Order: sequence, then C-alpha cells, then structure tokens
Amino acid sequence: MAKKIYIIEDDANILYSLQAKFSTEGFEVKTDNGVGHILEIVNHVKMFIPQILVLDLILPKFDGFDLLHEFKRKEETKNIPIFVFTNLSDEDSKSRGLNLGADYYFIKDEFSIDQFVAKVKKIIENKEKMVSQ
Repeated sequence: MAKKIYIIEDDANILYSLQAKFSTEGFEVKTDNGVGHILEIVNHVKMFIPQILVLDLILPKFDGFDLLHEFKRKEETKNIPIFVFTNLSDEDSKSRGLNLGADYYFIKDEFSIDQFVAKVKKIIENKEKMVSQ
C-alpha cells in the first residue's frame, strides 16, 4: 500500500516538483497551495489521513505556524509527522516550529527537491525499521 503524503506549499513550482517526485517514489500525494482557510485545510488532511505532512511556514493567507499548531492540537492530526520545508532559516523560527510540534525542520536553500524527498524517504524507512524490530 502506498504511503500517503499531504503537501502544503504556496510556490507552484516547488509544490508541483514535490508532488511529481513523491508520486514517482510511489507515494499517494494530495496538495494544497495554502490559500484556503486554516480549518478547511485541517479538514482536508483529516479526510485524507496521510502518514506524512510537508508544510511550508510562509503561506499567503495565514501563518504556517498557526496551521502547525492547529494540526498538533487536533486529536485526528496530532500524531502525523510534520516535515517543515521553508525559507525561514533563523533560529527563532526553527525553535518555534519545533516547539509547536514539527518533527523535522528543513531549510529550502539547503536541499534540492530530490535531496529533500530522499531525506524524507530515509527517515520514514528508518522509523519503519525501528518499529518492526
């Protein structure tokens, strides 16, 4: 069964590149460009039930930190691992994201799309190995 991933990213080039790459790697992918309402996005995620969330923190209509907080606050989404993929590289943003419950924090400038997808896959595989032991 394919792993399900939900990507929230407002940059169309990055969004479609991530979607294409994760799809090629066998993931079932749903995307959101972050222009809807926070609760609408949370509801879409709750209906899709992904194993992984990729979240940009700089979104057009609201703060990605607020969305992160909302995911971790809701019973149905609080245990979904969240991979932040953002341009916010300052320490305050990073510690705020991790304190709000992000499981991983990646700076876009430090990774190509291929490197980021490979990193996410590796983390998932390592977690699965640990669980099966």
